[in-house]
Amino acid sequence: MKKTGLIHLMLVLVLSTTALADKPFTIKLGVVTKPGAAQNIMAEKFKELVEARSNGAYTVKIYHSASIGNETEILQQIQMGTIHMGVITGGPFDTFDPVVRVINYPFLFKDHDQADRILDGPLGDEILKSLETSGFKGLCFSENGFRNLTNSKREVTGPDQVKGLKIRVMSSALHKAIWQALGANPTPMPWPIYTELEQGVIDGQENPLWVMEVYKFYEIQKYMTLTRHVYSPHINVASLNWFNRLPAADQSLIIDAATESAKFQRKDNREKNADRLALLREKGMQVVDNPDIDAFRKRVAGLKDLDLYREPRVRDLLVRMLAAVE
Repeated sequence: MKKTGLIHLMLVLVLSTTALADKPFTIKLGVVTKPGAAQNIMAEKFKELVEARSNGAYTVKIYHSASIGNETEILQQIQMGTIHMGVITGGPFDTFDPVVRVINYPFLFKDHDQADRILDGPLGDEILKSLETSGFKGLCFSENGFRNLTNSKREVTGPDQVKGLKIRVMSSALHKAIWQALGANPTPMPWPIYTELEQGVIDGQENPLWVMEVYKFYEIQKYMTLTRHVYSPHINVASLNWFNRLPAADQSLIIDAATESAKFQRKDNREKNADRLALLREKGMQVVDNPDIDAFRKRVAGLKDLDLYREPRVRDLLVRMLAAVE
């Protein structure tokens, strides 16, 4: 190739690269839920902040309603880098990093303040850092909420009434173990599950209050018990390879926007819970406000000795977490 031709080619490549750099980069963010859900509120606030603060350098495209797969599949795509970020329930991380099982330990947190203190502190940071071994950049925790049991068969005031109920659970070894210990027939099933509940494929499910409202489970689930058996966070993650290639200033932008969005979403979620509960009662759900929590606790007390927590680093973190919430 002649020298002038080589110079021309190099100039074209430089100009092309510059032109591409001048265009906004689209951050692809996956959530499994539909607009109005807790994950989406977090994602939409993040989009608002990033686009406003990046001076046009970034746009955020939210892939919602499981349009790109269930939560496990979204996590796999984040690992591969085909999706940049996700707002994901803690349970599906089981198969990627067993350390996350510690957060979902039954009856771990007594209230929101305690959950915030732990997850926003050193122990929460340790969990987020651990996710790097699986290819994720852990950014922060937003909120799914305290999980409660619903079913279509009978009122549940204690674990004895749970026996035999076919309960949908996330794809999580721990969540399956919890409901086995309570005597239920846990059935792992991807989201959404309205049709399966309606057709009687499963008897019930367990989720925070917002789920019953947004997904209208009051239409197909007559009984709800405020078990609050697990505090369920959402873990906001990015592809580690993608994140590490970003300039330091852009990394800070994303971390700050995610953290601020998580705090916004948690506050929003909690402020709505009283109205949600009133709505569910108004729609006809029969709510057990004060089940026999001590009996539930006793049935799951042995879970800390399961193989799920045998790995030394997981066991160590669980011991320290349990000590921190005493």
